[in-house]
Amino acid sequence: MLTILSVQSGHSGVVHPRTSPEMSDIALFGFAAIGVWLVRRALRKRFIESRRRKTARDAAFREAPGHEAPGSEAGPSKKD
Repeated sequence: MLTILSVQSGHSGVVHPRTSPEMSDIALFGFAAIGVWLVRRALRKRFIESRRRKTARDAAFREAPGHEAPGSEAGPSKKD
């Protein structure tokens, strides 16, 4: 019974030449473009937030007592 239904709803056997893109092609392109735009926007937002967290964490580390930036040690100059 299932095979009869699948044959009836299938292709008619007549091949029609393509003259322009079908609506399904246009819709697929539109959804793909929207998907790419959404993913790029999400990734930009993610990396901007991680950069902000990193700079805030670095600033807090620099302000913590007992932590100095490398190369800023107090001591004799290396030029002597």
